[in-house]
Amino acid sequence: MKNILLVIDMQNDFIDGALGTKEAVAIVDNVKSKIENFDGEVIFTRDTHEKDYLQTQEGVNLPVEHCICGTLGWEIRSELTGIREGKVIDKPTFGSRELAELLCEKNKAEEIGEITLVGLCTDICVISNALVIKAFLPEVKITVDASCCAGVTPESHRNALEAMRMCQINIEN
Repeated sequence: MKNILLVIDMQNDFIDGALGTKEAVAIVDNVKSKIENFDGEVIFTRDTHEKDYLQTQEGVNLPVEHCICGTLGWEIRSELTGIREGKVIDKPTFGSRELAELLCEKNKAEEIGEITLVGLCTDICVISNALVIKAFLPEVKITVDASCCAGVTPESHRNALEAMRMCQINIEN
Protein backbone atom coordinates (compact mmCIF):
# COMPACT_ATOMS: atom_id res chain seq x y z
CA MET A 1 0.00 0.00 0.00
CA LYS A 2 1.12 3.50 -0.70
CA ASN A 3 0.29 6.82 0.91
CA ILE A 4 -0.39 10.07 -0.91
CA LEU A 5 0.02 13.66 0.29
CA LEU A 6 -2.15 16.24 -1.45
CA VAL A 7 -0.83 19.79 -1.16
CA ILE A 8 -3.87 21.91 -1.96
CA ASP A 9 -3.42 25.37 -3.51
CA MET A 10 -0.34 26.54 -1.59
CA GLN A 11 -0.11 29.49 -3.95
CA ASN A 12 1.19 32.98 -3.40
CA ASP A 13 -2.22 34.63 -3.82
CA PHE A 14 -3.64 32.51 -0.98
CA ILE A 15 -0.63 32.98 1.30
CA ASP A 16 0.29 36.67 1.19
CA GLY A 17 -1.21 37.85 -2.09
CA ALA A 18 -4.70 38.91 -3.16
CA LEU A 19 -6.49 36.55 -0.73
CA GLY A 20 -3.68 35.94 1.77
CA THR A 21 -4.02 35.77 5.54
CA LYS A 22 -1.64 35.72 8.48
CA GLU A 23 -2.88 32.19 9.23
CA ALA A 24 -1.87 31.06 5.73
CA VAL A 25 1.59 32.60 6.14
CA ALA A 26 1.91 30.80 9.48
CA ILE A 27 1.45 27.29 8.01
CA VAL A 28 4.08 27.49 5.23
CA ASP A 29 6.86 26.01 7.39
CA ASN A 30 4.53 23.24 8.64
CA VAL A 31 3.61 22.32 5.07
CA LYS A 32 7.27 22.37 4.03
CA SER A 33 8.15 20.00 6.88
CA LYS A 34 5.22 17.73 6.02
CA ILE A 35 6.38 17.48 2.40
CA GLU A 36 10.00 16.85 3.42
CA ASN A 37 9.11 14.10 5.86
CA PHE A 38 6.22 12.43 4.06
CA ASP A 39 6.68 8.75 3.23
CA GLY A 40 4.80 8.44 -0.03
CA GLU A 41 3.83 10.26 -3.19
CA VAL A 42 3.17 14.03 -3.25
CA ILE A 43 0.63 15.70 -5.56
CA PHE A 44 0.12 19.47 -5.72
CA THR A 45 -3.02 21.28 -6.87
CA ARG A 46 -3.01 24.76 -8.25
CA ASP A 47 -6.13 26.95 -8.37
CA THR A 48 -6.13 28.20 -11.95
CA HIS A 49 -8.18 31.01 -13.44
CA GLU A 50 -8.05 32.86 -16.73
CA LYS A 51 -8.15 36.60 -17.42
CA ASP A 52 -11.97 36.48 -17.67
CA TYR A 53 -12.23 35.37 -14.02
CA LEU A 54 -14.49 38.27 -12.99
CA GLN A 55 -17.05 37.16 -15.61
CA THR A 56 -17.28 33.61 -14.19
CA GLN A 57 -19.78 32.53 -11.54
CA GLU A 58 -16.97 32.31 -8.98
CA GLY A 59 -15.71 35.75 -9.99
CA VAL A 60 -19.16 37.27 -9.57
CA ASN A 61 -19.42 35.75 -6.07
CA LEU A 62 -15.79 36.44 -5.12
CA PRO A 63 -14.81 39.54 -7.14
CA VAL A 64 -11.10 39.44 -6.30
CA GLU A 65 -8.82 38.44 -9.16
CA HIS A 66 -6.51 35.68 -7.95
CA CYS A 67 -4.48 32.74 -9.25
CA ILE A 68 -4.60 34.00 -12.83
CA CYS A 69 -2.64 31.50 -14.91
CA GLY A 70 0.96 32.58 -15.44
CA THR A 71 1.08 35.25 -12.70
CA LEU A 72 3.25 35.23 -9.59
CA GLY A 73 0.12 34.83 -7.46
CA TRP A 74 -0.77 31.61 -9.35
CA GLU A 75 2.59 30.01 -8.61
CA ILE A 76 3.05 27.51 -5.81
CA ARG A 77 5.07 29.02 -2.97
CA SER A 78 8.76 28.76 -3.89
CA GLU A 79 9.75 27.25 -0.52
CA LEU A 80 7.54 24.24 -1.33
CA THR A 81 8.65 23.52 -4.88
CA GLY A 82 11.67 21.40 -5.61
CA ILE A 83 11.57 19.66 -2.22
CA ARG A 84 10.09 16.51 -3.75
CA GLU A 85 8.99 15.41 -7.17
CA GLY A 86 5.28 15.91 -7.38
CA LYS A 87 2.64 16.05 -10.07
CA VAL A 88 0.81 19.38 -10.34
CA ILE A 89 -2.88 19.45 -11.21
CA ASP A 90 -4.33 22.75 -12.34
CA LYS A 91 -7.94 23.02 -11.24
CA PRO A 92 -10.47 25.68 -12.30
CA THR A 93 -12.97 24.67 -9.60
CA PHE A 94 -12.87 24.21 -5.83
CA GLY A 95 -12.98 20.41 -5.97
CA SER A 96 -11.16 18.57 -8.73
CA ARG A 97 -12.75 15.64 -10.53
CA GLU A 98 -9.43 15.18 -12.40
CA LEU A 99 -7.64 14.72 -9.06
CA ALA A 100 -10.24 12.22 -7.83
CA GLU A 101 -10.06 10.25 -11.09
CA LEU A 102 -6.25 10.18 -10.92
CA LEU A 103 -6.44 8.84 -7.36
CA CYS A 104 -8.90 6.15 -8.49
CA GLU A 105 -6.45 5.07 -11.20
CA LYS A 106 -3.59 5.00 -8.70
CA ASN A 107 -5.71 2.97 -6.28
CA LYS A 108 -6.45 0.39 -9.01
CA ALA A 109 -2.74 0.09 -9.86
CA GLU A 110 -1.67 -0.13 -6.21
CA GLU A 111 -3.97 0.14 -3.23
CA ILE A 112 -3.77 3.48 -1.44
CA GLY A 113 -3.40 3.15 2.32
CA GLU A 114 -4.08 6.79 3.20
CA ILE A 115 -4.57 10.14 1.50
CA THR A 116 -3.50 13.17 3.55
CA LEU A 117 -4.55 16.69 2.62
CA VAL A 118 -2.80 19.92 3.61
CA GLY A 119 -3.12 23.44 2.28
CA LEU A 120 -5.49 26.28 1.54
CA CYS A 121 -8.23 27.14 2.12
CA THR A 122 -9.59 24.64 4.65
CA ASP A 123 -13.12 25.94 4.22
CA ILE A 124 -13.17 26.01 0.42
CA CYS A 125 -10.72 23.88 -1.56
CA VAL A 126 -9.46 21.50 1.14
CA ILE A 127 -12.97 20.49 2.22
CA SER A 128 -14.21 20.33 -1.39
CA ASN A 129 -11.40 18.01 -2.46
CA ALA A 130 -11.64 15.87 0.68
CA LEU A 131 -15.36 15.30 0.07
CA VAL A 132 -14.96 14.63 -3.67
CA ILE A 133 -12.22 12.10 -2.94
CA LYS A 134 -14.35 10.49 -0.20
CA ALA A 135 -17.16 10.07 -2.76
CA PHE A 136 -14.80 8.47 -5.30
CA LEU A 137 -12.82 6.35 -2.80
CA PRO A 138 -15.10 5.74 0.21
CA GLU A 139 -12.95 2.94 1.68
CA VAL A 140 -9.62 4.79 1.55
CA LYS A 141 -8.58 6.52 4.77
CA ILE A 142 -8.59 10.28 4.25
CA THR A 143 -6.85 12.56 6.72
CA VAL A 144 -6.55 16.33 6.95
CA ASP A 145 -3.59 17.70 8.92
CA ALA A 146 -5.13 20.76 10.60
CA SER A 147 -1.70 22.15 11.53
CA CYS A 148 -0.94 22.42 7.81
CA CYS A 149 -4.20 24.13 6.80
CA ALA A 150 -5.70 27.59 7.13
CA GLY A 151 -9.11 28.92 6.24
CA VAL A 152 -10.49 32.24 5.14
CA THR A 153 -11.01 32.94 8.86
CA PRO A 154 -10.03 30.94 11.95
CA GLU A 155 -13.73 30.28 12.62
CA SER A 156 -14.46 28.99 9.11
CA HIS A 157 -11.30 26.82 9.35
CA ARG A 158 -12.65 25.20 12.55
CA ASN A 159 -16.12 24.79 11.03
CA ALA A 160 -14.68 23.06 7.96
CA LEU A 161 -12.61 20.69 10.11
CA GLU A 162 -15.71 19.77 12.10
CA ALA A 163 -17.77 19.24 8.92
CA MET A 164 -15.08 16.94 7.52
CA ARG A 165 -14.90 15.04 10.80
CA MET A 166 -18.66 14.44 10.58
CA CYS A 167 -18.13 13.02 7.06
CA GLN A 168 -15.66 10.42 8.42
CA ILE A 169 -12.52 12.28 7.37
CA ASN A 170 -9.80 12.00 9.99
CA ILE A 171 -8.55 15.28 11.42
CA GLU A 172 -5.10 15.38 12.96
CA ASN A 173 -3.51 18.29 14.71
